[in-house]
Amino acid sequence: MSPRAASELAAGDPTMKGLWETPGVSEARRGGAITQNMIGQSPGMQRIFRLIAKVAPTESPVLITGESGTGKEMIATAIHLQSRRAHRPFVAVNSSAIPETLFESELFGHVRGAFTGANTDRVGLMQHADGGTIFFDEVAEMPLSVQVKLLRALQNGEIRPVGARESRRVDIRVIAATNRDVKRALAEGRFREDLYYRLNVFHIELPALRERREDIPLLANYFREKYSRALGKRVKRFSERAQLLLMRYDYPGNVRELENAIERAVTLAEHVEITHLDLPPAMREPRVPLLERGSTFPYSETMTLAQLEAEHIRRVLVHTAGNTTKAAKILGISRSTLWRKMREYEL
Repeated sequence: MSPRAASELAAGDPTMKGLWETPGVSEARRGGAITQNMIGQSPGMQRIFRLIAKVAPTESPVLITGESGTGKEMIATAIHLQSRRAHRPFVAVNSSAIPETLFESELFGHVRGAFTGANTDRVGLMQHADGGTIFFDEVAEMPLSVQVKLLRALQNGEIRPVGARESRRVDIRVIAATNRDVKRALAEGRFREDLYYRLNVFHIELPALRERREDIPLLANYFREKYSRALGKRVKRFSERAQLLLMRYDYPGNVRELENAIERAVTLAEHVEITHLDLPPAMREPRVPLLERGSTFPYSETMTLAQLEAEHIRRVLVHTAGNTTKAAKILGISRSTLWRKMREYEL
């Protein structure tokens, strides 16, 4: 998407209004905008859907990168579900959540008596995934001592439980993901190059939500329907101002943050429409602070006409509580002209 288009979307331009008039979930699925619960009609996401369709039938390792909250595990799940291993186990390993002292036992298992407290044999996560797919989330957080053993296991197709004398064969497909700067992790020695090259046979880079704003209406409506059903409510749409705020927010937490915001909004909504007041406070903060009602107009002979116009529009928007239809009527301009000026002045 071009910078200009992104700017228009972020500002809630009325010419983009059709994006909010999205079809139902079933229609979106048929149109290819939803695949295995991955949602996106933007060119970037459609490209990723095509990449998944190509790599899923193979046995190639896949490395998925992207910011936190972009849906890396969902991509991994989709690859598994479109592969020949779809009916076999999918085992997810959160590499940042396992203590270093337990990592080897968790991955490879252990035999009775291998260490203090090992009272029984235990099957590791890699053996649980035998015949299926194992997904290493945040793989760059894995201790270096474990990275060496994981690499050996992937190269040989064998694991050796802690304390065991013999190795055991495993047949697994490996997918890994990280939200870290991989090149920096390699340069700092926190991620082994040989393991990186073993995993990075096929690379999928997920875009941040702010880089695919045209997907926000589809995602927001998907989550609205999801949580309306879950909460037994009949929330059917978003107000115009809520749409504007959702479109211009930058989402540091990406899709996960948007989903949390919509769950909150559906919970708070008192009628069939989600209003701007139902959204989290962070999304409601104006880009440019508005003057309070009754504040002295900050006139100065050195102000430009553009500055005077922007200030007057801000005051009218405060007076109308953000209602653009009323504001345009007071200003004596069309609503599309008001939207253009709001975008120009970043109101």
